[in-house]
Amino acid sequence: MKEKVLFVCTGNYYRSRFAEILFNHWAKQQDLAWEAFSRGFRPSSRNVGEMSVYTFEGLKERDIPIGEVRFPLKLEEKDLASAAQIIALKEAEHRQYLEKEFPHWIEQVTFWHVHDLDVASPEEALPQIEMQVERLIEQLTQKKDKELPRG
Repeated sequence: MKEKVLFVCTGNYYRSRFAEILFNHWAKQQDLAWEAFSRGFRPSSRNVGEMSVYTFEGLKERDIPIGEVRFPLKLEEKDLASAAQIIALKEAEHRQYLEKEFPHWIEQVTFWHVHDLDVASPEEALPQIEMQVERLIEQLTQKKDKELPRG
């Protein structure tokens, strides 16, 4: 059974979706027993389509298959409970949501600092997410290697 990492952002439309798909692609390549899923604090009906065009384009530029596409999903308590690792994409934006809606989960959340479109372009934000996901994959790979029985 795979362990799960949960990526959370505001809308589950752009940043968290990019992180989820990128993570799953690389985890599969590394044969990690981890899979990612993503949710948002405030999915919006104002978004056009199932996922941001910037996410589609960023994944396409990296030759990462997208697979099935779904509409954004709202974060629920069961999502937090099912994750072995929880990552919120921007502390300044997401800590307040956690404090209000899920205060007892704050200590289990790792906060990244990736700006949304109101502050950073996709050309700035997506490489930051890519770098953070790469670090996470490396950490989990090292953890896996340490846990392998020596023989």
